[in-house]
Amino acid sequence: MMNSMTTQTTVAIAVPLEAELVECIRAVNPSVTVLYEPDLLPPERFPADHSGDPGFKRTPRQEERYWDMLGQAQVLFGFPNESPAGLARIARENPHLQWIHAMAAGAGGAVKASGLDTETLDKFHITTSAGVHALPLAEFAALGILNGFKRSAELAQDQAAKLWPELRTPTRLVNGSTLVVAGLGEIGLETARIARALGMKVSGTKRNVEPIEGIEEVAGNDGLPALLASADAVVNTLPGTPYTEKLFNREVFSAMKPGTVFVNVGRGTVVDEDALLEALEGGQVSYACLDVFAVEPLPQDSPLWSHPRVMVSPHTSALSAAENRLITERFCSNLRTFLDGGELPHLVDTAHFY
Repeated sequence: MMNSMTTQTTVAIAVPLEAELVECIRAVNPSVTVLYEPDLLPPERFPADHSGDPGFKRTPRQEERYWDMLGQAQVLFGFPNESPAGLARIARENPHLQWIHAMAAGAGGAVKASGLDTETLDKFHITTSAGVHALPLAEFAALGILNGFKRSAELAQDQAAKLWPELRTPTRLVNGSTLVVAGLGEIGLETARIARALGMKVSGTKRNVEPIEGIEEVAGNDGLPALLASADAVVNTLPGTPYTEKLFNREVFSAMKPGTVFVNVGRGTVVDEDALLEALEGGQVSYACLDVFAVEPLPQDSPLWSHPRVMVSPHTSALSAAENRLITERFCSNLRTFLDGGELPHLVDTAHFY
């Protein structure tokens, strides 16, 4: 595709990364030179803190060294300063750039926010870490489903009030219930795997409609309302694109049967939050577990914060202590493909930005 193992390839580490993982990248092939200057990178505040400590400031000399380092590379591990502005600058200033690997599973939004035109974006490839976050996100989705079925929000309220109800309220069985997954990509399929292990029947949506083993029915987004009519739980894993914006609107929520549990681990822009609140009040949605929001951080005046049947998670469900290792393993695999001239997986679509 791009390179040959007889050619020296320079990789620059643009974001915080543990030294032992940098050595893993160096070990991929003798033809690879890795530029890594930890004093130019903000310290991590927690595992996989790709942006690093916001209080970190480079001196003017360090700033010059940072951009000089990135300007020498054909390949970048991470967006410069983990920001759209950093991506825009390196795209303009580095004529050697061939490939950038993003830390995020859904980097399309950041690429779009960079403001780079199609001609510039066509000069290099951008890959994502899609799939690395599939398991933690799927586990979080399972948590949301179980919370909804087992009335955890109501139990927490009773506990806070030291209330022991006279009448015991039964919970719902997950086993034998129906789940609809909006977006049967890697995250969606991992969610489906866990759901099936819990005894759920799973259907879902996919851009390219095709049979999938273990999935009862696959439809496009236009077929989502029909699937929802029989769903007991719904998990959204879709990215934020012009084609998915407010896909979950009043019409779609009204297609759900009363008492549906709703989980969002995709992007907040896929959900019309006003419509979701109406669905919660109207009983179509009995519980919502939300890791992503249309505006982040979630505004202080959002009614989602205080809704008794909503869990607010600050876009952290994909995080795990193993994330940097998993991303590095993915990058090393991609780097071998790059050196062999193969086709890189998980490329950002610069037309639709996902």
